[in-house]
Amino acid sequence: MTQAASPAPQRRFVSVDVLRGWAVATMLLVNYPGSWAHVYAPLAHSEWNGFTPTDLIFPAFLFVVGVSIALGLKAGTPVSKLWVRALRLVGVGLALHAVAMWGYDKADFRVWGVLQRIGLCYGVAAPLVLWLTPRRQWLVIAGLLLGYWVLLATGGGYAPWDNLASRVDTWLAGVHNYQFDPTTRRGHDPEGLLSTLPAIATTLLGVRAGAELRDRGGVPVMVGGLALLALGWLWAQWMPWNKNLWTSSYVLYAAGWSCLLLALCHALFDHLGVYPLGRSMGINAITAYAGSWLLACVFAKFGVFEAAYGQAAAWLGEGNAVSLAVAVAFVALWWWLMWGMEKKGWRVTI
Repeated sequence: MTQAASPAPQRRFVSVDVLRGWAVATMLLVNYPGSWAHVYAPLAHSEWNGFTPTDLIFPAFLFVVGVSIALGLKAGTPVSKLWVRALRLVGVGLALHAVAMWGYDKADFRVWGVLQRIGLCYGVAAPLVLWLTPRRQWLVIAGLLLGYWVLLATGGGYAPWDNLASRVDTWLAGVHNYQFDPTTRRGHDPEGLLSTLPAIATTLLGVRAGAELRDRGGVPVMVGGLALLALGWLWAQWMPWNKNLWTSSYVLYAAGWSCLLLALCHALFDHLGVYPLGRSMGINAITAYAGSWLLACVFAKFGVFEAAYGQAAAWLGEGNAVSLAVAVAFVALWWWLMWGMEKKGWRVTI
């Protein structure tokens, strides 16, 4: 067994905390608008094929998970410890979905989700960093992306509901997916099991970027980002960008943007010493995500978002700007809470 992980660095990269913090903040911004009927197009996911700024958020967070593995995982860490952490993430995700059944009056429990995917990707990627050399990690990335391409291409293509990933979702979880059509009995989940395979590649690309950042600085990360953008664009001529299916072309394209953002943050915050706005959100990212979810469930149960939007619309008129203002206020609340936790030195980890 090859121990490929390096000892944890002596310093913490502020850039990584900031990028993680902004990923969480934008997650909250797009997840909790004042009204879903009034959302600016860049703040909504692509309906199916395509790419919007919002489609970058979750892969950027998974990418940063990989960067954090590269920077913080010590050689010799027991794999059991990594898997316990992965299971805790999955468990928290399942618990949040249970609360969502109450808050949003849902009849069916959703199995898959954001934290579940993060847990699964972490539980696979982190041990691979301990076991495999960098070259073999690249081979795993290539195998996952090419293998997933073959699976989808030979399994019915990329059409909604009929693609292989959706069919696997239907078979495994049925009504417990994010989407389920009772007429056709078909389901789909954007965080389903099969599409988690290329999401693991997203995490491993973050690992390789983190290793480059640690060993060689931000320039190789920037160059790699440009290369990934080009490869992702080229691959999209045959396999469309699709966040719902987490297509291989989408993995490369999103990772390219994530690399560029990481290189930019490294230049600004690690080298130039710019004030690290957003770091507090990154330090307690899971707390912000889980806490905002719980509060949003309470707000949904008692109509707080609707009331806030209605009151603001009564003053300013209905529209996207008012809906966005409600979302910004919600983000600001959690930004302030996480800033307070950082000032107190409080950090919650899973």
